[in-house]
Amino acid sequence: MSDELAVTGIECFAHHGVFDFERREGQVFVVDLVLGIDTRPAAASDDLADTVNYGTLVADVKAAVERDPVDLIETVAQRITDVCLLDTRVEWARVTLHKPDAPIDATYSDVALTITRTRGNAHD
Repeated sequence: MSDELAVTGIECFAHHGVFDFERREGQVFVVDLVLGIDTRPAAASDDLADTVNYGTLVADVKAAVERDPVDLIETVAQRITDVCLLDTRVEWARVTLHKPDAPIDATYSDVALTITRTRGNAHD
């Protein structure tokens, strides 16, 4: 059993996409994170060193999204989960990557991909 730490609405600006104009002009991507962690050590010690520092994590996730353009949001989402699982206290990570301005010729609210990875199956 694990507790859940959520950070939602992390705005990033990046140049991912399969079309040239997406790579050239860039667009906003939004990340929602839910991490499975055991918060009991931090609750007992009241020490930031005993838990996931979500301020640092958000900075690392934002940097991962904004570097090295790729074609697919699937690739970016996997990159984000890899960053989350670098901290050995994270048992699993559920990442939702929103691409609200995806080039779709229709009225829509959002495009979002959600993936979940655990420490044992990060690349399965």
